[in-house]
Amino acid sequence: MSDTALPQLDDARSLLAAGETLVDRALARAREITQGGRTIDDHQVLAEAVAYAATEACAARELVDYVGRVRAEGRGDALLETVTAAATAELVASLRDRLEPSLDDLDLGDAWHEAFPVEIRERLRRARHESVLRHVGRSMAELRGRFDLPLDETLEQVRDSVREFAENEVAPHAERIHRHDELIPEDFIRKMAELGYFGLSVPEEYGGFEMGNQAMILTTEELSRASLAAAGSLITRPEILTKALIQGGTDEQKQAWLPRIAAGELMVGISVTEPDVGSDVASVKCRADRGTLDGRDGWIINGPKAWCTFAGRADVLAVLVRTDPDLAKGQKGLSLLVVEKDAFDGHSFEMKQPGGGRIVGKADATPGYRGMHSFTLNFEDYFVPAENLVGLDAGLGRGFYLQMAGFAAGRLQTGGRACGLAQAALDKTAEYVVDRLQFGKPLSDFQLTQYMLGRMAVRLAPARAITYAAAEAMDADERKAAPLAAQAKLLACDVAVVVTQEGQLLHGGWGYAEEYPISRYVVDAQVLPIFEGVKPILELKVIARALLAD
Repeated sequence: MSDTALPQLDDARSLLAAGETLVDRALARAREITQGGRTIDDHQVLAEAVAYAATEACAARELVDYVGRVRAEGRGDALLETVTAAATAELVASLRDRLEPSLDDLDLGDAWHEAFPVEIRERLRRARHESVLRHVGRSMAELRGRFDLPLDETLEQVRDSVREFAENEVAPHAERIHRHDELIPEDFIRKMAELGYFGLSVPEEYGGFEMGNQAMILTTEELSRASLAAAGSLITRPEILTKALIQGGTDEQKQAWLPRIAAGELMVGISVTEPDVGSDVASVKCRADRGTLDGRDGWIINGPKAWCTFAGRADVLAVLVRTDPDLAKGQKGLSLLVVEKDAFDGHSFEMKQPGGGRIVGKADATPGYRGMHSFTLNFEDYFVPAENLVGLDAGLGRGFYLQMAGFAAGRLQTGGRACGLAQAALDKTAEYVVDRLQFGKPLSDFQLTQYMLGRMAVRLAPARAITYAAAEAMDADERKAAPLAAQAKLLACDVAVVVTQEGQLLHGGWGYAEEYPISRYVVDAQVLPIFEGVKPILELKVIARALLAD
């Protein structure tokens, strides 16, 4: 296929229309089958397929619209349009295949043929042709993988600034931190605090910068390109607590905590999961009962917690606890406590209080995502002052809702982290195939290498577009944007897993060696579909529920 015949934006728009026609019909029928989403659990496999297909259509729409705006402004280029067309074709083909097993259940027979007449099927084949992906792959080799979506001038400056910091300050230490399972260096925290990274979601009145979610995502993305665990996740935990405080904290609590979080004085850990409680957050059992210490009113915490990332180094933990002993009340019996503690290095700690209370923590060994360390904790008669209950008495029973609001922001950031990690894999793979000689020529000269490299870039573009769109939507209305943030997290995390693995294959045997960062990217990517909402729960309880509601 010649360059003049390469698919462009108009092809993407035609294919998108076909895909959306099919998805709209599937959603309408799925709403009927699940009674407006109320019986999703009786149709889980069907609901998952429809939710994912809708997410793919959404990602294609966001990419096409994004590039359409760029073109209208006189920016972008032919390569960007070709990537957009190829990406849209891949997503539409995928959602079509995903829905096909449920063709009869969803009554899609007529819509199937109406959406994909001969002309659309031919356009789909052309846009997915191997020559198109090889063209993109050759371009990625020439660019050494550096292929970003165009931004406005301010956001370009944000991205460039964070990229410079990440490449100069974080990247040189990332492999050592991973290989030796070290704690994030204090130097990282100090420099990131000086640059204001911890205050991006904190309002200016509390010492923050509040540049918006897009700046936050770009920061997370670029830090994750250098290291997911040693930098990319460092600003997520403060943001989750910040969102909870902004939404439900008292003025005094905001004044007490937010300026110190924004300044990087307080590192934050989030403690929700328990050893026998994962996605079913409403079943949290860790108790907090009213009590006193030295005449001071407060809460006494008892019980275990699990997967509390950065709990050792953290100065405060946002702990979701059961303040109403009646388990039948479920999520309505949960509250959120800000638990102060000392900062500890290493893989275990014991925090003792004068009154005998303590927290014992032990880091769980993981194959990747090293640097922050995820701890299993046990609280034993640990006293927390009454003023540390988020919202005070008005916050009793509201912890679940405050935590979920924070998790929506966390999911958005996870989409950014996934895009950054996938971009890192694209960068390093492009560099490797250009520099590596086999059979007398660079790997990048071989057709299959070009095809695979092109496919990596084509998969990343819509993940980035839907993540950026979710960031913009969160700025407008965080509550309404929560399902879109979940869709961005879902797609981008799967993309990171696939792209890192394809990059590893293109490295050959060296892709399995710790000497090359691609091996780190692969193991780091595995955690992304798990945290901030494990993939099946995210699909069913967040995305499908939102899409199928009456």
